[in-house]
Amino acid sequence: MRFLIRRLGFFVLTLWAAMTLNFFIPRMMPGSPEQALRERFSKSGSVVSPEQLRTVLAEFGFDPDKNIALQYGEYLKAMVTGHWGVSIGSSLGVPVTTLIGDALPWTVGLVGIATVLAFVVGSLIGTISGWRRGGVIDGIVPPLFIVTSALPYFWVALLLISLFAIGNNPVLPNDFNYDHNLTPGFNAEFIGSVIEHGILPAGTILITAVGGWILTMRNNMVTTLAEDYVRMARAKGIPNRRIMFGYAGRNAFLPNLSGFAMSLGFVISGTILVEYVFNYPGLGYMFYNATVSTDYPLLQALFLLVTLAVLICVLLCDFAVFLLDPRARTKG
Repeated sequence: MRFLIRRLGFFVLTLWAAMTLNFFIPRMMPGSPEQALRERFSKSGSVVSPEQLRTVLAEFGFDPDKNIALQYGEYLKAMVTGHWGVSIGSSLGVPVTTLIGDALPWTVGLVGIATVLAFVVGSLIGTISGWRRGGVIDGIVPPLFIVTSALPYFWVALLLISLFAIGNNPVLPNDFNYDHNLTPGFNAEFIGSVIEHGILPAGTILITAVGGWILTMRNNMVTTLAEDYVRMARAKGIPNRRIMFGYAGRNAFLPNLSGFAMSLGFVISGTILVEYVFNYPGLGYMFYNATVSTDYPLLQALFLLVTLAVLICVLLCDFAVFLLDPRARTKG
């Protein structure tokens, strides 16, 4: 019970601090929604006065003339109740919940699956590499993927596009999330198009993310193999496969859970550069557009989702470690 209360208290305190920063950081950024709207109206040939601009912004839930404390109170109430307002950026007047609802499934489907796959593949390779330390796998695979994990997302994305999507006979598409000629629906043609359009961005995430999991799992495995209980298991004649996965692998896996929880939390933000390069309509691409257009309501809602996702995943990770590791229960 003490462990539960302590973790929930940390969750609430961190969430409040993050929401407070979420309120002030956009307002400290260069530019303002008023300036962005003025530029947008000028490009369209419309002439509006500063008073008209303030009136428009006030209708969308942003009133620069209101006291900052009142704005903060209204912001907290809106964030808690889910009334996130409407966009004042490129999607002028569209409810923020509608924009996020349209983009969220694409980011979760693309980045989420790629992140989980990178973690599973990296942990498996790292386990085998650490178990066979100094072998062929340990000498080739980890160094190779460590190099790929150091490569920038956008560089890998552009490389894959040049290899598979450009030329006389492109193998895979490099733009959007499905073929524009198709009508969305649960049918084989549409699902196949979604998978085809997701291969290159998912491959980019997998190539750049798997190396870190291989290295950390391999190092955890090497450390765990030196423990006395592993030596005792070998002395008892327990099969190597059971020792590798049931004894050493299980305990080496626990430290990676926190990092995995963090990476799952950041799935909500998407991989901004990957989605931008592939013009993939997910939350990462939406983050970029909201920042460029100084869209306060959308930025605040997206930051809140990222914060909640990270905190919830870390909290669930703490509970999982508490249940799986007797040492954590003893300390708690």
